[in-house]
Amino acid sequence: MPRDMFGDVVDPSIKVGSQAWYTVPLSILAHVALFAAVIIIPLMAADVLPTPNTMMAFAAPPPPPPPPPPPPPAAAPPKVAPTPVSNPNAAPTEAPKEIVPEAPAPATGVSEGVPGGVEGGIPGGTIGGVVGGLPAPPPPPPPPSAPVRVGGNIKAPTKTKNVNPVYPPIAQSARVQGVVIIEATIGPDGRVKDAKVLRSIPLLDQAALDAVKQWTFTPTLLNGVPVPVIMTVTVNFTLQ
Repeated sequence: MPRDMFGDVVDPSIKVGSQAWYTVPLSILAHVALFAAVIIIPLMAADVLPTPNTMMAFAAPPPPPPPPPPPPPAAAPPKVAPTPVSNPNAAPTEAPKEIVPEAPAPATGVSEGVPGGVEGGIPGGTIGGVVGGLPAPPPPPPPPSAPVRVGGNIKAPTKTKNVNPVYPPIAQSARVQGVVIIEATIGPDGRVKDAKVLRSIPLLDQAALDAVKQWTFTPTLLNGVPVPVIMTVTVNFTLQ
């Protein structure tokens, strides 16, 4: 029994070195060829393997041409000596040999007065005066043709004649009283030329207008000339 169990160990049936010497190299070559046929050739056919970068050579450009030489400097203009200028007002540097009297100044005014003056016995002017005398002052501006309103420099005229209004009987029976305001236009002579009611009381308006048109005032002066003016007057109606 023990011999049967360990018989292969004592006497192995497979002997090492019994094959030929070229068997192992052929087996390696066959495996390499099989690996190349299965893996490398399909990869190369599919363009998967990386390709080494090709080196490119760059030629350097030629150097630029040298700059042109600078132009020659321009010739400086010849220096010209300044011409001396004589100034008649300049102070002399040398004393004169003789003193010459100065020429008399030209006449710029009238030495014998003006025509029409008292010089020479002709009355009507003065020496150095204006021919024909001074001009007359301009006349004052004409007064305005339209009436001006009282106010500012235009003062209200003073009443010189007063006429009381006549109280209408119908207004007395109705017990109507109050103040009527009238705008009156006063002429240059001081008389009322026109009148109109500004604040009305119907039963009293006509009586107020009739009274105001009989009033007179002092003339209103503008630049010394009488002018028409517009002013406001009041007429008061009171029951007794």
